[in-house]
Amino acid sequence: MISVISHSPEETWELASKLAPILSKGDLINLSGDLGAGKTVFTKGLAAGLGIVEPVTSPTFTIIKEYEEGRLPLYHFDVYRLFSPDELEELGFDEYFYGEGITVIEWGDRVEELLPDIRLDVKILRLVDETFRRIEISPYGDIWQEKVKEWQPGD
Repeated sequence: MISVISHSPEETWELASKLAPILSKGDLINLSGDLGAGKTVFTKGLAAGLGIVEPVTSPTFTIIKEYEEGRLPLYHFDVYRLFSPDELEELGFDEYFYGEGITVIEWGDRVEELLPDIRLDVKILRLVDETFRRIEISPYGDIWQEKVKEWQPGD
């Protein structure tokens, strides 16, 4: 695990935007953290890094939003309101997780048994100051180990 301190939402956004160029189709990023921790800010930075100009908002009530105009499609999930992993299965999650784009799933720890073993987990934790965050990055699988080295989030 790598731990990074973000001093502002802008730094969180920038960190994510620097990850975007090394992503490839089928990559999945699992975001976790309390309400308001910065999961959607991270996703906005990632989207910008992919060249997506459409405003990115949390899909809390729609469960999934698709953004197609970037270098790769972005599939943005928010599973906070799901009662069970079965609901995600009904949405055909595997077509997204193993599809042609990048999948970002907020609150993925709620459906962890459905997540691929090869993925990037990003946990965003609030610190004492309201704007400071500790971002814990855990790559799973050799490909993510390599991508995180290339990304260099701790430098």
